[in-house]
Amino acid sequence: MVTGIELAVGYVVAWAVGKARRVAGRADAEVDQVLDAGMDRVHEVVAARLGTDPALEQTVTEAASVQGEVSSRTRTRLQLALEEQTEQDPVFATRLEEAVAAVQEAASQAGPGARAVYGNTFHGPTAIQSGDHNTQTNTFGS
Repeated sequence: MVTGIELAVGYVVAWAVGKARRVAGRADAEVDQVLDAGMDRVHEVVAARLGTDPALEQTVTEAASVQGEVSSRTRTRLQLALEEQTEQDPVFATRLEEAVAAVQEAASQAGPGARAVYGNTFHGPTAIQSGDHNTQTNTFGS
């Protein structure tokens, strides 16, 4: 079962990757804007608590890299940092839980035909492509 912390990590990573890619142009679909706003909120809650925590900084750095991927090790470090903070501060835990719930609500309102990815946890190499009539070839390993 996916926990709220795992979802928060996924949303922070998605926020960081999205932020890095927005340089090329912001999504203009209403659903994308609502989901972006929700992920912005999750990031704001996390950043306010973690500040310059190396796990958060590494997440943003890796997301902005040419590969645009955040390693599983960095995701684990971010998850552990969030778990520690939620254990130490119940107010932060509540704020994080509310922010994650808001993203989930926005995603569920988007409906099955919307172009949104949510509630997923990926371990290892992952590729997602959305849009109409796209093709994608993935090759893993050497």
